[in-house]
Amino acid sequence: MNRLFDTLFDAAKRSLDCAEPEAKVALTRQAFAALHMGQLTTDDDGVAPAPISALGRPERPRLVLPRDVPQRGLGTEEGRAALVHAVAHIEFNAINLAWDAVYRFRGMPAEYYRDWVSVAHDESRHFTLLSVRLAQLGHAYGDFDAHNGLWEMATKTAHSCLARMALVPRVLEARGLDVTPGMIARLRSVGDDATADLLAVILREEVPHVAAGTRWFRWCCEYEGREPDTAFAELLAEFVPTGLRGPFNLDARRAAGFGDAELARLANG
Repeated sequence: MNRLFDTLFDAAKRSLDCAEPEAKVALTRQAFAALHMGQLTTDDDGVAPAPISALGRPERPRLVLPRDVPQRGLGTEEGRAALVHAVAHIEFNAINLAWDAVYRFRGMPAEYYRDWVSVAHDESRHFTLLSVRLAQLGHAYGDFDAHNGLWEMATKTAHSCLARMALVPRVLEARGLDVTPGMIARLRSVGDDATADLLAVILREEVPHVAAGTRWFRWCCEYEGREPDTAFAELLAEFVPTGLRGPFNLDARRAAGFGDAELARLANG
């Protein structure tokens, strides 16, 4: 039988470049299966990664500045659909972020690549579940405007695995751990238990994703001879000068590997 991918890095690049969401999900699932069946090696293939660029994405949704994404109340089906769409867009970007973590950073331990392929697989499943829920609400991915903040941070950290692990999983994706409980409560208050239940599943499964970021951030710190708490604070000051805003889900962050000193710094602003 012909192999679908030549190497793990070929699989990552093909998944990144794929613009059609369902095809990207399919490629991700095929690569996940191939890796776990031993058909893809995690050894460096000797081909340098291409410079980071615009990822493969459909023409819609239209990308706008974060402040220009309309805010809709959850009291209407349209408003709930807009929320589901926003989360689906995050998950679509998260597939690409996980694949870029595989593709861009070479020479890492095999477990690093297995972790991020597994994350890409989880995110593809989340995207599919949200797309189904969106269809139940009379919409499809692309129907609402979205922003590109997650991928913009990926381009800013393409030079450093340490910076990527600190600022994408441990800042931007960790933000989902903070805000999702409030979204779940608001959805339940308007009787949308179906969406609330789905977000509860995603919240539970995102904790290990942020934990993977923590694990490999600390690995990179040890490799580069840097102290993790100091390095994280320095990266926040450089890339997020306005600081992180609460409230913070301290229990989820603790489960995702945040240390007491980090949590105290967050809680104290």
